[in-house]
Amino acid sequence: MTTSLPLAACVAVLCALPAAAQRNLEVGLSSGVTHYYGDLGNWDGAMQWNSVRPAMAITFRDYFNNPKRYVTRAITMETRLSWHRIGYNEVQPTNGLSGLELRNFRRGLNFRNDLFGISTHLVMNMYREPYQPLMKQRFFAYCYIGVGLFYGRPKGDLFRGEQDLGNRYYYWDDGTIRDQPRGSAHGNIIEQDGTYETDLTRWVTEGESRGEQAVSQRPSPWHVGFPMGFGLRYLVTKKVSVGMEFSYYTFLTDMLDAVSDRYATYSEIGKTYSDSTQQYLARYISDPTGWGTDGTTGYRTSRRGNPALPDAFSYFMVEVSYKFKRSPARRSFVSL
Repeated sequence: MTTSLPLAACVAVLCALPAAAQRNLEVGLSSGVTHYYGDLGNWDGAMQWNSVRPAMAITFRDYFNNPKRYVTRAITMETRLSWHRIGYNEVQPTNGLSGLELRNFRRGLNFRNDLFGISTHLVMNMYREPYQPLMKQRFFAYCYIGVGLFYGRPKGDLFRGEQDLGNRYYYWDDGTIRDQPRGSAHGNIIEQDGTYETDLTRWVTEGESRGEQAVSQRPSPWHVGFPMGFGLRYLVTKKVSVGMEFSYYTFLTDMLDAVSDRYATYSEIGKTYSDSTQQYLARYISDPTGWGTDGTTGYRTSRRGNPALPDAFSYFMVEVSYKFKRSPARRSFVSL
């Protein structure tokens, strides 16, 4: 369902264009990696080098009217359908450090978010020789800026198997993760299973600014993003080209990672959930290690993230594209 919405929107955009005026359609398939920029991290600095995740996209170019039959115009537009996986785990070994050596091990947050989106970009193509055929130049650079709509729900790896308090992880003072509470006589050292089973948007993880009341709002899975990037393309033939691109996606939201402001207090959780089991689940999901908060607001226990810094990610990719071109005699773009 999540992929069908952006696909339907893209088809609607293409179908709305005047069919008789269309001459070309270039389709590019890309794959690469993302880097996440947000509230989680163990590296000093914005770049979290161990946040690499996969991504891919399909891009439609040159579908607007091209009466002068340019191969590629200096200013054009493109539409992109994309899937970007972003994520981070604060207990994962980083730069040779592990356990309590990690800056944020005691907070111990993690998430994974699969973002499906559609975006439209205004593109500037830059040539070395404006009046020389592109096939003789082969290489050209480009840059773009755009806007898009993205759907994604951040999820956490918080249980071994089913979502049950008996399956939770316990973080010990020696920097290990075990299957028994801290202070128990025995506890087997375990690892997280890598399954992100908990939808963090369905749980109260953060408090609201209007006081100790029931938290009524949940983060929306829909996000407005602004991609921008630059790249190089090489024309292998008149129809086939390859390219490399680096792009940066910034968002209006700070909840791509489900971390933004302060921990939910026990009072807020209690007023949101009437069932005691749900309350203890919410406390654990908000504060997996038990070191983050004591359930009250205060200088040492309230801060969870920085709402002044919206989330973002970068995307480095390699692309192969193919240009579909119809003959001048055709007046319909339905058949290529």
